Amino acid sequence: MISSNVTPVRAQARRIVHRTLGNTHGPITRLMSPGDLGELVKPFVFLDYFEMEKFRAPGMPDHPHSGIATHTTLLEGSVDYWDSTGKSGQLWPGSVEWMQAGGGVWHGGKPHPGGKIRGYQLWVALPAGLELQPARSQYIDASAIETDGRVRVLLGRHEQLRSPIAEVSPIHYLHVRLQDGETWHYQPPTGHDVVWVAVNEGKLHAAGDLLRRAAAPQMGIFEEGHGALELRAEGETEFVLGSATKHPYPLICGSYSVHTSVSALIDGEKGIRRVAAALQSAR
Repeated sequence: MISSNVTPVRAQARRIVHRTLGNTHGPITRLMSPGDLGELVKPFVFLDYFEMEKFRAPGMPDHPHSGIATHTTLLEGSVDYWDSTGKSGQLWPGSVEWMQAGGGVWHGGKPHPGGKIRGYQLWVALPAGLELQPARSQYIDASAIETDGRVRVLLGRHEQLRSPIAEVSPIHYLHVRLQDGETWHYQPPTGHDVVWVAVNEGKLHAAGDLLRRAAAPQMGIFEEGHGALELRAEGETEFVLGSATKHPYPLICGSYSVHTSVSALIDGEKGIRRVAAALQSAR
C-alpha cells in the first residue's frame, strides 16, 4: 500500500487585468459603457456611480430603453420614480429599481432636494429571448434585499442568500461592505468567466493589486477563468461586484438601447416610439 503526503495546491486567485477611473461629469462617474469595457464584461454593459450633495437639479428627465434591463441601487437619499408600465413611488436608502425594458419602456425620476444622493446604475444586456418582450419593472424595499451583514444580493445568489429579482441569465451582482483589514473570498459559480468590482469607498487589495477610491471610484476587471477572488479591505471599504457567464451576442447599440442584432434594435426602437405615442395620447 502506497501512502501519499502530497498537499493539494491551492488555486491562484484571479488577478486584475483592466482598471479604470471612468469619466466623471459633475456628480456622475461613468465607469463603463457598451463602446468600451462593456465589450469585455458583457452582459454587464454600462455602470454609473452617482454622488450628489444637497441636490437641487430637476432630476432625471423621462427617457426610453429597449433590449436591456437597468438596475439602480440607492445607497443614500431618496428619489421619486415613475415608469410607463404604470408604476410610481419612492426609493429610499438600500432600495432597488429593476427595469426590464424589453421591447420598449420610458421612465424617469426626481431626487428629493436638500440631502445627499448616491448609488449605482447598472445596465444588463438581455438574452435574445427577452430583448423584445413586454417591459416589466420591480421596485424593492431595502428590507427585502437579503444580506449576511457584509454582502447584499442585488441580483442572483450568494451562498444561501438570493435576490428577489427573477434571474434573466446567469448573473450575480453584490453590494459589499468590509471593515479595515477584513478579508473576503468570492468563488464565482461554474461558468462565470466574467468578474469585476467597482470600489467607491476605501481600498481593496486583490492578488497583489490595489483598487481604491480617490477623486472618483475605480473599477477593476479580473482575468477570465474559474478561480476565486481574495479581497482584503484597507480602511472601511464599500464596493459592488458582478460575475456572469459571458453574453454570447454582439452589442448592437442605439442611443438608449442595446440589442443582439440590427433587426432587434430596429424593432426595439419602434417599440420605444409606440410607447411614447401611447403616453402622449393618454395625456
